[in-house]
Amino acid sequence: MRLFRPGVVTLALGLIAGVAAAGPAAAEETRTVSYRGYQVTVPSDWAVVDLAADPTACVRFDRPAVYLGRSTAQANCPADAAGHSHGLVLEPLVTATPSTPGLLRRVVQDAGVLATAYYEPGAERAAADVLGTGRVVSKSRVAQVAQPAAVAPSIVATGTLKGEAFDACAAPPQATMDAWKPDFQGIGIYISGGVRKCDQPNLTPDWVTTNAGKGWQFLLIDVGLQAPCSTFSAEKRMSAVPATALGQGKTAAANAVAAAQALGFAPRSAIYSDIEHYTSTAACKAAVLSYASGWTQELHARGYQGGVYGSASSVGADFASAFTSTAYTRPDNLWFAHWGSTPVGTSRFVPATTWTNHERVHQYAGDVTETHGGVSMQIDRNYADLTAPPPPVTNFSVTGGSSAATLRWTKPAGTTLGQIMIRTAVGSTPPPLVTSGSSVYNGTASLYTMTRLANSASYAFRAWVKDSTGKVSPGADVLLVGTKATATASGAWITYGGSVTVSTTVTRLDGGPLSGAPIVLYAKAKNATAYTAVATVTSDANGVATSVQKPGVSTHYQWGYNGAAGLLGTRSAVALVEVRPGISSYLNPAAIKLGASSNFYGYLTPPHQGTKAYLQRKSGTSWAAAGTGVLSANGKYSFVIKPTAKGTYTYRVVWLADADHQGTQTPSKVLTVS
Repeated sequence: MRLFRPGVVTLALGLIAGVAAAGPAAAEETRTVSYRGYQVTVPSDWAVVDLAADPTACVRFDRPAVYLGRSTAQANCPADAAGHSHGLVLEPLVTATPSTPGLLRRVVQDAGVLATAYYEPGAERAAADVLGTGRVVSKSRVAQVAQPAAVAPSIVATGTLKGEAFDACAAPPQATMDAWKPDFQGIGIYISGGVRKCDQPNLTPDWVTTNAGKGWQFLLIDVGLQAPCSTFSAEKRMSAVPATALGQGKTAAANAVAAAQALGFAPRSAIYSDIEHYTSTAACKAAVLSYASGWTQELHARGYQGGVYGSASSVGADFASAFTSTAYTRPDNLWFAHWGSTPVGTSRFVPATTWTNHERVHQYAGDVTETHGGVSMQIDRNYADLTAPPPPVTNFSVTGGSSAATLRWTKPAGTTLGQIMIRTAVGSTPPPLVTSGSSVYNGTASLYTMTRLANSASYAFRAWVKDSTGKVSPGADVLLVGTKATATASGAWITYGGSVTVSTTVTRLDGGPLSGAPIVLYAKAKNATAYTAVATVTSDANGVATSVQKPGVSTHYQWGYNGAAGLLGTRSAVALVEVRPGISSYLNPAAIKLGASSNFYGYLTPPHQGTKAYLQRKSGTSWAAAGTGVLSANGKYSFVIKPTAKGTYTYRVVWLADADHQGTQTPSKVLTVS
């Protein structure tokens, strides 16, 4: 990192580690560089640096060169750390290190070489073209190449740090760290970014773990896209369009988190976006603030803290002026460079009313060479006043019910609690920020029941801890998976005394059947107001449950799953099964002489005493009323039929529906009159 200093001009690379570079070459002039039986073709004006011959040479990504070998010695690197060009690093193949933004890697196992092309943002194709010229001319195959070891992120950067820190372009070797430890508590390390200036041969998970164990605190730095009004070349600058810059900031943050986690840095860590000096304008300021908003939002979504580094006169002034603005997401920490400003920790560009909650780092001296414990290094000096956010809740769980869910959690020990904040979003993605989604709970309890949840929906919850100072923890997530049930009946109606098969298929909204679960069948008479459980069936491997029912009246059936840990209950649609009374019919006699009579009678089951039965006679294609009768206590109806003319007559009896049963009618009966 560096302050903007007018009049300073970066010198062209002419001599590195004693290897003379050719003068300016035409674009088509190339040279072949060989290393351990591997050859690659590069522009002839690229210098070649042999790290075996000069192990203290700084592997700088801001100059075109080819670096041969790998050195973990104390390098002679500058303090400033921003800048990127294009070049190659060819080193012995030990680990199959993957590519990262700005660094395109190829494992050349037949030669035992790891080839890394560093490139400017947007120039990956050109880097690939250079690597594409490589060929093996002498095999020295590595029998087995180690894969990068998986790291469980466990180190928080930083914890509580109130004291001296330094940053250097490249992470020092362990001997230097040990020599400098008595005088410093913290170190800034460059973990990612497409504009990062120096290689980091020492920066490994083991280095981090070792130094964390020795009491070092870490300031994590990403050197990404710069301000659109900066002096950097166009490909190194963020978009001047705020909405685009916001997205670029989110992408940079996602890459920075991946780099931090690969080194073992856990959520709650702060990562700083290094935005070098720029001459601010309104449009440029809007782009920078938007980039930092996307940066901070994405870090928060992933459980990390957002920080910004820059010159006090540009970054410091612009961010301080927007400190209370709701148009931008404010970074959690501000690291400002103001060399010589006193007292340490202050700057005239950054009001004392901003970033007051242990959220400041002041770079108060820079480009200085210091010696500690007999070891010299060029650094920037900083004073840090930082604390980490609180830990998240643990044991965050959810148990679903029917349209309700109970959330439980364990509050972090040793934290002076302000409140627990829980928010939710429909679906499987939790709200990324404390301002997104829907609020569920704000308080200090360890349990909360949420009601009125939608049927057949999933809910994602995120919980944050806010401590008494207002700092907010990473989010803890839990998913409540929705379920869905169907309802079908083997028939839309049955005759009284008969049975119906009611079925359901219950599925999880995240895919697949809900098998082996208790599924409850609820029933409600057609004219009733409340459902009653009538059966509980365990769903089969396909999520299917069936029940044979023998309703006495017309009935609504509904299947229900009442939820479990991580599963929201559900209710199916309603299946209506109508029940028709059984009705018998007799015509005796079926043939009479004119002037005689016949009796049409029968029984309705169930009896429905006192209700009416209607005798109808067919007339052409329609039916005409022929009589009305009242059912007896045993459901009997009876009609005396005495036609006044000879002929053939067709009769039936109809009973109309009531609240409990569907209407019914007898088969037609034919009476012959002679």
